Amino acid sequence: MSLIGDLVEITLRSLFVSGMAAALATAIGLPIGMFMGLKKFRAQHVLKGIFNGLMAMPTVALGLVLYLVFSRSGPLGIFELLYTPWAMVIGQSILILPIVISLTTETIEHVDPKIRELALTLGADEKAAGAAVLRESFGGILLAVSAGFSRAISELGVALMLGGNIIGITRVLTTAIALETTRGEIALGLGLATVLLSLMLIINMTLRVAEKRVRWWLWE
Repeated sequence: MSLIGDLVEITLRSLFVSGMAAALATAIGLPIGMFMGLKKFRAQHVLKGIFNGLMAMPTVALGLVLYLVFSRSGPLGIFELLYTPWAMVIGQSILILPIVISLTTETIEHVDPKIRELALTLGADEKAAGAAVLRESFGGILLAVSAGFSRAISELGVALMLGGNIIGITRVLTTAIALETTRGEIALGLGLATVLLSLMLIINMTLRVAEKRVRWWLWE
């Protein structure tokens, strides 16, 4: 395969793995973040502290733990997930889950309480009042998803330890950059890094445009 063909394949695989990880983390993390932001309960501050701390989780440490879990002698070894894209998806989703939960919680908590109180005063029930708060915090929630995706597509430890950097199967942009750099192919490594950075900028700018359009539609 040509260099351009290899680059396209690696880029598409990076988008697939990190996109699936972001979708999975969003599906799990948003409901948790919304609950923690809208409700008050006894262990709330403890949970917030745990998730905030896990935002700085070392990718290599997480990769090592999951490697032991997915290895042939591990508890999930029967599924043969190690060195597959799906192992990378699971690993990256666990890595970014605290980011989605923490940022969503903080965003909702910083919405003006008067919005919820006004909705209740006008006759809305608890669900409708919560929906009004969520609509107001939409931009921050989208930022949480965007931050999670950016963290996933730019990380190396989980992708390398769970994927193995196998050409045509699990090689993504970050592992390709690391490989070419160790080979001494600095120019190629810089080129791949440029592609990665450009990809992140384009996706985040697209999300920002989408946010403005959705916000306009919500408030129309």
